[in-house]
Amino acid sequence: MTKIQIKRIYDAPSSEDGFRVLVDRVWPRGMTKEKAALDLWAKDIAPSTELRKYFDHEASKWHEFEQGYRDELQTKVEMLREIKQKAAGKTMTLLYGAKDECHNQAVVLRDVFQSIQ
Repeated sequence: MTKIQIKRIYDAPSSEDGFRVLVDRVWPRGMTKEKAALDLWAKDIAPSTELRKYFDHEASKWHEFEQGYRDELQTKVEMLREIKQKAAGKTMTLLYGAKDECHNQAVVLRDVFQSIQ
């Protein structure tokens, strides 16, 4: 079983990160490809632009965002399986740029990835 963790992209890469996946649709401000040390930029599984703009990192909209994002991810299950397969046997670290560590798409994705066979 793949261990799945989340981490801000601005935190230094670590050997414990394993397979590093950026799950933002937009490249994080001020981040270089070298500093990011990514294995994959999975912008196609990130929240839609409309959903991202609606949420706008407002915690009061979290539940609506979470449900809307889960609905979007139901149409991307095959992509999620492929990503999980690429990380098979390693830790997978989902990277995000948001400042809020509790209310971001990586939190939702971690739960969804854990439910995928």
